[in-house]
Amino acid sequence: MTVTTCGRICYKRKKINLSQVFAGQTVGIKQVEDQIWLTSFMQYDLNYFDDETCRLEPLQNPFGPKVLPMSQE
Repeated sequence: MTVTTCGRICYKRKKINLSQVFAGQTVGIKQVEDQIWLTSFMQYDLNYFDDETCRLEPLQNPFGPKVLPMSQE
């Protein structure tokens, strides 16, 4: 599915705002539950969206800082 120049994907006549960063790029969607879809770019899972409400739920940033457990010392 190709992201529009305004950063949306169109699914079942609904517009889902993803991000203009992905304009012109192909993203994948995969159904994971009833009405719940996973959006991916390359090997990265981006978010889930509900095809009824068009609500997005972001996943943890794969490039964000990693929090390590505290030392027991």
